[in-house]
Amino acid sequence: MRIARYSLPGQDPAYGIVELAADGGDHPDIVSQITGDPLAGPVNYSGQRHDLSDVRLLSPVIPRSKVIGVGRNYAAHAAELGNEVPQRPLLFFKPNTSVIGPGEAIVKPAEVNELSYEGELAVVIGRIAKQVPAERVQEVIFGYTIANDVTARDLQAPEGQWARAKGWDTFCPLGPWLVTHLSVDEAGHLPLETTLDGETRQRGNTDLMMRSITELVTYISGFTTLIPGDVILTGTPAGVGSMQAGQEVSVTIDGIGTLTNPVVDEA
Repeated sequence: MRIARYSLPGQDPAYGIVELAADGGDHPDIVSQITGDPLAGPVNYSGQRHDLSDVRLLSPVIPRSKVIGVGRNYAAHAAELGNEVPQRPLLFFKPNTSVIGPGEAIVKPAEVNELSYEGELAVVIGRIAKQVPAERVQEVIFGYTIANDVTARDLQAPEGQWARAKGWDTFCPLGPWLVTHLSVDEAGHLPLETTLDGETRQRGNTDLMMRSITELVTYISGFTTLIPGDVILTGTPAGVGSMQAGQEVSVTIDGIGTLTNPVVDEA
């Protein structure tokens, strides 16, 4: 199932089930509105249906609490930046104010000279989770989406910690929707590609992660309580690089979709 969060002119944001023409049949891509918050409990169809092209897709989730990033979780990415793979997961937080949806602009701050894309698989938590054992990780995951862990690379190294480098407003695009039909094992074997103005810059697979989804959820929930809507960014493969205002970056993960955002300069 694909669950989108979207808006229409003059209406509050809503959730809907996305039905793609590629799934079969001759209908256009459709979003069928559902009532309520799918992360909070049962939902029902409202009866309203819209062509997907007529709605504005929003971030499929606005984390109520936190976005947890995992650094250097792909060996080739760690190597390309001259780093070793850490002995235990290297974690950081991004504020929920950094979250934007598909099509929204990534804003390059005036003081940032090197703005970098990082295409990633994102795990969305669906229930309160504390000290989750490996065999129960599947139970606490609501679904998966795509993330771009935007980074101010020229701030990251000299400041030593990553709060500013990764925490600016617009530095966490998520989308285009949540998928709930993937198992943990399936999500751990997905091709990932990032393009800049249509040119491939990253190509990898989630099976190259040094720490699996199961390991990450177990480790993170061991020290902090995860709540519904929390997002875990699982790391990026090799090929990260700079992007400039006027360019467009897209991250595609097989089985999920494509997240595309333009880049603009700070006004």
